[in-house]
Amino acid sequence: MALDGIVISNITAQLAEKLTGSRISKIAQPEADELLLTLKGINGQYRLLLSAGASLPLIYLTKTNKPSPLTAPNFCMLLRKHIGNGKITRIYQPGLERIIHFEIEHFNEMGDICHKDLVIELMGKHSNIIFCDEKGMIIDSIKHVSAQTSSVREVLPGRPYFIAVTQDKLDPLDTNENEFCSAVFSKPMPLAKAIYTTYTGISPLIAEEVCHRASLESAQSANSMEGLVQIHLYRQFELLMEEVKACHFSPAIIYDEKHVPVEFTSVPLTLYRDLTCVPFDSPSEMLEQYYAMKNTVTRIRQKSSDLRRITTTALDRCRKKHELQKRQLKDTEKRDKYRIYGELINTYGYGVEPESKSFEALNYYTNELVTIPLDPTMTPQENAQKYFDKYNKLKRTYEALSEHIQETEAEIQQLESICTFMDMALSEDDLVQVKEELTDAGYIRRKYTGKKIKITSRPFHYRSSDGYDMYVGKNNYQNDELTFKIASGSDWWFHAKGAPGSHVIVKARGEELPDSTFEEAARLAAHYSKNRNAEKVEIDYIEKKHVKKPNGAKPGFVVYYTNYSMMIDSDISKIELISD
Repeated sequence: MALDGIVISNITAQLAEKLTGSRISKIAQPEADELLLTLKGINGQYRLLLSAGASLPLIYLTKTNKPSPLTAPNFCMLLRKHIGNGKITRIYQPGLERIIHFEIEHFNEMGDICHKDLVIELMGKHSNIIFCDEKGMIIDSIKHVSAQTSSVREVLPGRPYFIAVTQDKLDPLDTNENEFCSAVFSKPMPLAKAIYTTYTGISPLIAEEVCHRASLESAQSANSMEGLVQIHLYRQFELLMEEVKACHFSPAIIYDEKHVPVEFTSVPLTLYRDLTCVPFDSPSEMLEQYYAMKNTVTRIRQKSSDLRRITTTALDRCRKKHELQKRQLKDTEKRDKYRIYGELINTYGYGVEPESKSFEALNYYTNELVTIPLDPTMTPQENAQKYFDKYNKLKRTYEALSEHIQETEAEIQQLESICTFMDMALSEDDLVQVKEELTDAGYIRRKYTGKKIKITSRPFHYRSSDGYDMYVGKNNYQNDELTFKIASGSDWWFHAKGAPGSHVIVKARGEELPDSTFEEAARLAAHYSKNRNAEKVEIDYIEKKHVKKPNGAKPGFVVYYTNYSMMIDSDISKIELISD
């Protein structure tokens, strides 16, 4: 979800408490649309991250420093000139707008006290960081918005700053029953939509929550409600706004059953009562963790985009080739018919009259009469030889195609597994061996730089609730290493049935594993497979000594001829991950 007015109210309250009275000791601009302020005050030192990124606008306190460019951008230099060592005197949010103002006091070149206003607007693609003087005139902004870009408001040096009022929304913190009922219940649209299109700072999630608290269907039409129902809904809305006014916030991240973050919130969500709610001490911690997970996925997606393009292109080509090979193989199914025709001509051909175009014979394989076409210009022996030649040609084609189809299927399996492992990657190091596998397979041309590729990625290391070490391969090379170098014969091997994914090894220590460890290892195999989003995944498991690798097989490919199976979910949230 995007930052809404309630979460911003929560973060504003935290910033006002921690940062009011502190001085700006450092100003950095690590990204084109991002600022990192270091502040010192009586409460200690803090780092404040402000980002006006179109896809991920955010603001929170952090302990993490970020490297800055060697040459500071112009906007950063301007801020250093004006408010370096400036004192933050006030931090506030106008109404429930997605805007935070930082009022800053500083001395100018003449030694006189001046006041400036640093404004961060967290409005999706319209997000911006704007620097204004005490009269509300824009000095500069991290993003310039001209009249050609926006007909509503220019954000340029020398222009007056104002909040763009484009939808005439009402202030939810300053409303009453009459205003609420007349504005919301007059709209011919779903109830939740009527709420969030009426009031500023109210997200679709909060509108759904208000409806849920009132035990009303959010999809029913707002203008169909009357009387006590309207009053009841307003009371729930009013109670929620009272919590916001009183700063009674409960920052938390909501996780689904697979421990995937669904939402973050600053007020309790009864809407997700059945899911896991993880509370945080502050909104900054909540936002930093939520966006860290989101940033990791986004960054790795960007880093692996070239590898994904190469892999998907090769995969599409292989699948098309596979379909063509199967059609060609189907054409060879009539090869035995030609062989039988040749045999029947040799058996009964003595009764064929010269220049006959066909003759009937009893197929001694099926005891049925068949009509065999003949070339009247050829003798029966020549016709028989012609059919044998056709049979031999189709037989050779069948044998060659069968081999090629196996190779193509192995190639498809390898490429699908590479796609799966790219989805699992958590760092750039995890992509190194994936790229190396693509290079070894000939999909990427190897560049000889004289340097040996450094492999730092290691398999995941988990520990079961019974204390057994479990290892999970992050790519096909690691799968081979785990299965055939790290695992001993009595260790247990797990893998999702019929799906690309990780090999999971449980070090048995020569002991009989408890059922709970089997289940936890199976969950790991399910989670780190292509079928991880399925409700249940079938897992094959067997002692490692029964797992074999055929000669010339692709990386990660193994065979086994006897195994156990279980159906299991892919929730690994309760399994301990060990940092080696």
